Amino acid sequence: MTSLAIRKTIQAAALASMLLVAACGKKEEAAPAPAAEKPKTEFNIGWSIYAGWMPWPYAEKSGILKKWADKYGIKVNLIQVNDYVESVNQYTAGKLDGVAVTNMDALTIPAAGGKDTTALIMGDYSNGNDGIVMKAGKAVGDLKGQTINLVELSVSHYLLARALELNGMKLADVKTVNTSDADIVSAFATAGVKTVVTWNPQLAEVKKSGTEVFDSSKIPNEIQDLMSVSTETLKANPALGKALVGAWFETLALMQKGGPESEAAIAEMAKLSGTDVATYKAQLKTTFLYYKPADAVAYVTGADIAKHEDLVRQFSFSKGLFGPNATSVDAIGIELPGGKVLGDKTNVKLRFDPTYMKMAADGTL
Repeated sequence: MTSLAIRKTIQAAALASMLLVAACGKKEEAAPAPAAEKPKTEFNIGWSIYAGWMPWPYAEKSGILKKWADKYGIKVNLIQVNDYVESVNQYTAGKLDGVAVTNMDALTIPAAGGKDTTALIMGDYSNGNDGIVMKAGKAVGDLKGQTINLVELSVSHYLLARALELNGMKLADVKTVNTSDADIVSAFATAGVKTVVTWNPQLAEVKKSGTEVFDSSKIPNEIQDLMSVSTETLKANPALGKALVGAWFETLALMQKGGPESEAAIAEMAKLSGTDVATYKAQLKTTFLYYKPADAVAYVTGADIAKHEDLVRQFSFSKGLFGPNATSVDAIGIELPGGKVLGDKTNVKLRFDPTYMKMAADGTL
């Protein structure tokens, strides 16, 4: 799989979370604070190929990541994991200190598995990289009663649910057929498949023979891509947070400034992702990167994030992604800036912390 495809398929991960859900049950007493972890100087950070995450391998190859790590006296090993789900599972199992992950998967895999996780960097959101394509229909209303092929329990399923909800319908109004991302294009080419939900680069292919009736630009900031780290590790090692955030935003600034150096960086990212420059730039156009740390901080500390994360948790719970022991959507606590918590305040397992991004915005890293 390439680009967006690698990051999305969560069924195996959902099973992994179900095997780790003892922490998801309602607690009668306050959960203890994250266990104290000893400081260390070497860290392993996982990533997989996706348009919005290619700044990470570029930062490593260009020396930007090392420069920031050296500044804080640490070593950061950036580890590419070819299978996205496996990268998140390795993080959940403690083999990685951090991982590039979507907000939905951060909630349903490590957090649901009891691993206290901090969303260190709000990197981007899908802004058209995911879509619904029909052969005959011309609008979302035409989906009613249709059989729809998609990767079930993935962000494609979430996108479909949101499209229906925004148009006065619900998932019960359609029938879904689980279809792997590898098969979605060939399936759409058959006479029996009329509608699909998928992501780029497959989305670009199916749009050639159908009409896109809905895409993720209609639900901005709901399908988010993060750099998440272990809360315990970050607490014991703030240098890790500073180095990662510093390297990230220096790389994004380089991408955004334009000119030969910027073009060369983007070309290298395209190469590292296994595609050409034109294709990579097309993917970037439908990826809303938070190039400026101040903009990322403004979103994370603003009012909308609570609404967006609530939508994601409601869908995730409704599909059983919190595991069999979770009896309520509130089983897992999601901590937002200002002390606001969605769900169980005694079982907070996912935290959106703008501290280090604000340092970058303030120029104090």
